[in-house]
Amino acid sequence: MGGAWSRWRADLKMAGAPGSDGVFLCPMRLAQAEAVVGDWMLEFTCYCLCRHFREGRTAEFRRCRNVAQAVINSLSKIPARQKKTVYLCQLLTRIAKGKRLDCHFENDQRISPLESALSVWTLLEREEGKPDKLHEDIRRLIQIQVVAVHMEKGYFKEAAEVLERLFTDLESNKPLRMKLATIVKSKDPYVPFLQNFSYDLLISKMKSYVELFIKDNETNFLIQAATKEVEAKELGATMLQKETVNVSETEEESNLETNQSSMEEQSITNQSSGDVRKPIVRHRSGQKHRKKSVLQSLNSLQNVEKHGDAWACGRKRQIEEFRISLASGSFGQTSKVSPHTHTLRAMDICRRPATEIGSKGVWSGQLG
Repeated sequence: MGGAWSRWRADLKMAGAPGSDGVFLCPMRLAQAEAVVGDWMLEFTCYCLCRHFREGRTAEFRRCRNVAQAVINSLSKIPARQKKTVYLCQLLTRIAKGKRLDCHFENDQRISPLESALSVWTLLEREEGKPDKLHEDIRRLIQIQVVAVHMEKGYFKEAAEVLERLFTDLESNKPLRMKLATIVKSKDPYVPFLQNFSYDLLISKMKSYVELFIKDNETNFLIQAATKEVEAKELGATMLQKETVNVSETEEESNLETNQSSMEEQSITNQSSGDVRKPIVRHRSGQKHRKKSVLQSLNSLQNVEKHGDAWACGRKRQIEEFRISLASGSFGQTSKVSPHTHTLRAMDICRRPATEIGSKGVWSGQLG
């Protein structure tokens, strides 16, 4: 709509229209500009009216009907190019009120909405040229329903009067005129003929007719401009929604990073202050203790490996001294051998075979 408005302002400016620079339209150009805008509004309003009629939106149709009526009433004279549009608006308004006999569109109070619609349909057919089958079906249905609505309300006398006004020419559509006359005399509004050409069928045929008008007027300037404006707003709303989602995600990530940093700083502070109650601090203390134990074990193994040879040599020397003392009969006497040496000697005796010990006289009383 913004582009259309800019182009319109440019046209008005060229014609001397009042704008930001304070230039004013001359009377002739102002009248021309009003006529152009009036055409756009009338076509747009009629287009919307047809859409609401076709889709059965009663409230929207009623609102759009009032706008169309205001635009038509503002025209001092109906332009030739707009007669078809005006007639179509009038036709739809009358057919929508077809069942209301208390609603009048003509000065003659006897004329019902459908009878008035028939007069408008005649004008519309003249604008469109040669009528086709759809036009003929619509005309026939209007004629039948003008009579049927009066009969449904119990106004049989009025139905007979309507029939005479519809067929002033006795030779025009004589079969239909005679059929309706017979039905009016029977005073039965529910005969199969009237049910087959019902008001609902008339509405259905009119929807098919306005569909053609809708397709022919989709290029209306206001329709295209309004459609582009709506699409632009929808695109802007979509982009704004995406930006909002991105900003929210960024804020969430920033908050998460801030929380993680705070937790790490708190953990470091607790560790520095010796707060062993924190799970992470206890876990690290346990690791240090196990590491210290492993290092001590490694050192012990290294010490064993380093001093193992010296210890073995000393033990062999002590065992040899013990054997010498056994041979000399001095075991158990006071000697310079230490208690530790005696213990090692005793252990060695226990490990030696009994036969070897017996041969030395250990169990024969030679120990002295």
